[in-house]
Amino acid sequence: MGGIFQQIESEKSKMTHGLFSSRSDEWATPQYVFNILNEEFNFQLDVCATSDNSKCNVFFDKQVDGLQQEWSPFRCWMNPPYGKNIKQWMKKAHLESQKGALVVCLIPSRTDTKWWHEHVMKSAEIRFISGRLSFGNEKQSAPFPSSVVIYYPELDNPYKLAVPIIKSTQFDKGWQQLKIID
Repeated sequence: MGGIFQQIESEKSKMTHGLFSSRSDEWATPQYVFNILNEEFNFQLDVCATSDNSKCNVFFDKQVDGLQQEWSPFRCWMNPPYGKNIKQWMKKAHLESQKGALVVCLIPSRTDTKWWHEHVMKSAEIRFISGRLSFGNEKQSAPFPSSVVIYYPELDNPYKLAVPIIKSTQFDKGWQQLKIID
């Protein structure tokens, strides 16, 4: 009886290896998600991109290293690498908002991590995405939930609250719109 279970586990492992492997920590932003958020925020700078996946005309890639650059006073889009360095990107987003940048981040909803509590909870708004996104040209959804985290410039933060506004959000791929769920 152990043989059939081992065979099933082996097949499941083959099917999900690409999704769960650490061969890359880059997850290309779904274009419709960017389009919806860009309509709301009118981004000027993609702070961590490649020439193949940049969402703005002006972007920082690995050679320019967005962690070493000034982001303010721009309206920034950030879909950071989802590996160990995500904490550095989230810290940078928060610091740059204090200098005058608007930073909108698409990140995995890893609420159990230290970086989430140290950096995401300092944002002005967290939008938990209902369902799971399909990144890039992938047909299969990601193996993790995602969130949109917004750091408003400190000078014109519309909320000025000690804790972030938390919302549930649904991106409708067919309608190319954003729905806030009450």
